[in-house]
Amino acid sequence: MSESKNSGVHIVHPEPDSATYRTLLESTKAIPWKITWATLEFSYIGPQIEELLGWERESWVGINDWAERMHPEDRDRVVNFCVAQSKSGTDHEADYRALTKNGDYVWIRDVVHVVRDEKTGEVDSLIGFMFDITERKRIEEKLVALQKELEELSYKDGLTGVANRRMFDSVVDVEWASARRNSQALSVALVDIDHFKEYNDHYGHVQGDDCLKQVARLLESAASRPRDFLGRYGGEEFVLVLPETGPDAALAVAERCRQIVREAAIPHAASDAASVVTVSVGVGTIVPRSNDDLTAFIESVDRQLYAAKLSGRNTTVADAQPAES
Repeated sequence: MSESKNSGVHIVHPEPDSATYRTLLESTKAIPWKITWATLEFSYIGPQIEELLGWERESWVGINDWAERMHPEDRDRVVNFCVAQSKSGTDHEADYRALTKNGDYVWIRDVVHVVRDEKTGEVDSLIGFMFDITERKRIEEKLVALQKELEELSYKDGLTGVANRRMFDSVVDVEWASARRNSQALSVALVDIDHFKEYNDHYGHVQGDDCLKQVARLLESAASRPRDFLGRYGGEEFVLVLPETGPDAALAVAERCRQIVREAAIPHAASDAASVVTVSVGVGTIVPRSNDDLTAFIESVDRQLYAAKLSGRNTTVADAQPAES
């Protein structure tokens, strides 16, 4: 019993007995438990454990039962962490997947309080609650997947499906740094659809969009190595980043791009370069040194593209040397 005083009036409060505490604990969704530290055995676990995991209360004898009913991918991490924290007398919590009796897994959050012996200060027992956080984990996983999808979309051109200018800027920065660090060649090609404004004017913007999509797919097939990068540079221009690629190999890739677009024979009645859609390509190669500038290099590639257009389009120019057919 306990009492309190208020304006001279004594109010007597009955102390809840152990049965009351147990009723309160067992009426919650959280699963209470207690482990005696000396034996590492459960001295108590709430009946809710049967409803959640299916294992009978009597089967929870000691810490081994807890560990063995944990997902193998989580077991070492969680057990080692919890034991270390308990030995140091530190309250802690851990998330893991618990095995149900029917073979499924449920996400659990264990919140643990370390009880010390008042006289010796040594760890006496562990008490805690298990919480079912499966739904929360599902939501978290969905949010992570959504975030990844949004991130991917932010680096993807909405029309053609290839990478966008933002992604190009990121990739070329990384490849430039890698080429400079390893003294390796880096090549970049700019690809421009010839007379695309005239194509739009003649066929309309809907068909113009379809033309961009077709060209993007064709260029993707031409640059097929794992680190080769294709992106939409802007408007009717595309860009290829070719790591560890010297001038001859880069020119060969650029020519393959030009030829594969022409051979697709997409009609272009408004072009004076050919009766089908064609592209002009500018190529540059560099082994970047510490004093070289990436922006200046890209500008030099753009000048090669301009030279290809001046040469009559449907042309590839690398180092101001046109190659055409």
